[in-house]
Amino acid sequence: MHTTHHIGTVSVTRVTEQCGPGFAPDVLFPDWDPAMLAAHRDLMIPDCYNVAEGRFIASIHSWVIRTRHHTILVDSCAGNHKNRPALPRFHQLDTPFLARLAEAGVRPEEVDFVLCTHLHVDHVGWNTRLHDGRWVPTFPNATYVFSRAERDQWMGPAGRDGFNAGVFADSVLPVIEAGQTRFVEDLGSIGDAVQFHPTPGHSVGHTAIELNVGDAVGLFSGDIMHQPLQVMRPDWNSRFCEDAERARASRRWLLDNASERRATVFTSHFAASSAGKVTRTAAGFRWTFL
Repeated sequence: MHTTHHIGTVSVTRVTEQCGPGFAPDVLFPDWDPAMLAAHRDLMIPDCYNVAEGRFIASIHSWVIRTRHHTILVDSCAGNHKNRPALPRFHQLDTPFLARLAEAGVRPEEVDFVLCTHLHVDHVGWNTRLHDGRWVPTFPNATYVFSRAERDQWMGPAGRDGFNAGVFADSVLPVIEAGQTRFVEDLGSIGDAVQFHPTPGHSVGHTAIELNVGDAVGLFSGDIMHQPLQVMRPDWNSRFCEDAERARASRRWLLDNASERRATVFTSHFAASSAGKVTRTAAGFRWTFL
């Protein structure tokens, strides 16, 4: 449930909420080509693709960054007791996520920042918890950071219909009403180590997060990519990408930066270790798990 990496002197720990079979390939990727799986079996099987069920394996997890000054949570999974009837994987969960966070050495009150790459159902659920019939901030001393464009998108009609229905109301609005939010555009960075990059496409205000410690670089990709095969096929968008061309441009930006700067990429849904390196090849790019 926990894997820890280091970017210089800063630790980055994965805390897993759930990991298991997700979407079938042709459901997740409209441009799916089975030849890609055949060509990369060693990379995908058994950790990232379930042969028996014919589905990708998807991890839902948070990353905990510990700098000298701050404890930072990147994305907060799906959350417990949330009403998600259209998404059975996230509906009325009762997972030991907070116990796993404690096992990783973090209590909710110790978290200084919760960074949301975007405001989809599986990235903001533990922003809040149910207490005496009300949704309250899970991390009472944290500043929750996300883009203003995401707020504007999901506080309107988009947040009441479709796959993300109800998410803003129970997992975002309560922290806004508690006065615990800041916008990426206003904050810019956290200390001298963490900064934000606009990476729209998957969602209107999606952001990637960069961690710099000396010469070492970490990139938190959010949903720029869902599966390792997209490293080799950066033209593939998921079915949930809102703007196809901007999503491809953001993916290319990530891959270019990761390869040129030898960054460690911390993904949101890759299984196995969920972290790896991107290298440029004659044919394009290659992914290696750490």
